[in-house]
Amino acid sequence: MATNQANPKKKGFQGVQAAIWIIVFCFVAAVLFYKFVLGNPANFVDGNPENAVKDGSLLGLVYKGGIVVPVIITLLFTVIALSIERFLALRTAFGKGKLPKFVANIKAALNAGDFAKAQKLCDDQRGSVANVIGATLATYKKMEATTGISKEEKIAKIQAAYDEATQLEMPTLQMNMPILATIVTLGTLTALFGTVVGMIRSFAALAAGGGGDSLALSQGISEALVNTASGILTSWGAVIAYNYYTNKIDKLTYALDEVNYTIAQTYEANHKDEA
Repeated sequence: MATNQANPKKKGFQGVQAAIWIIVFCFVAAVLFYKFVLGNPANFVDGNPENAVKDGSLLGLVYKGGIVVPVIITLLFTVIALSIERFLALRTAFGKGKLPKFVANIKAALNAGDFAKAQKLCDDQRGSVANVIGATLATYKKMEATTGISKEEKIAKIQAAYDEATQLEMPTLQMNMPILATIVTLGTLTALFGTVVGMIRSFAALAAGGGGDSLALSQGISEALVNTASGILTSWGAVIAYNYYTNKIDKLTYALDEVNYTIAQTYEANHKDEA
């Protein structure tokens, strides 16, 4: 029952299921950014990326971070892209109006026994909460007309409709969140890898000895520090995005639980004398 009621109302942006293509696009964009923006000859002495960085050129300094930099930039671009994707998907899931006001109006309509108004509120609101509530209300009406089963069984069927509709909506809400959670750790580990590579080059230059290796030493230290800073920035952004959208999903699920409890209590109150 919930399946038939919930699916037709799904409109708007539902999220990107094939997130691998987002990552591929971000990788291509990161390589191009590394080569043509960071590696712009204007950022280096004599226009040669192999030479020292011009004074004050932050882009050239980042370029000297080495081959790990495009990987970290890919992760950073992926965080940005998925943050936008989650924002659009969750905006659709929350529906047109303010969620707290919608929940309050639904509860008021249910307490007043006005199920037609509650259904109209769902139709106007749309989004995941409205879909789940609409499916639950449809089962509620069906149980009103059903005979031959106990009140407890009817409440259980209403609860089952709610659970089924919720399961249909949750994949859209949680989609791509594991990728953001993975980047939180992956950004730091990639930065650590780049840092170690840079320090290896620095110690190799020290082992070679002589003043002629001072450029190699400085480049190795620069590579280490650039990768550390870039990886921390990427993980920082991923942590903020993940926690922000997790909090929004929690708010939505709390709203669903609140209305579901109200529906069950309403049925219980309206059928006290039913066996």
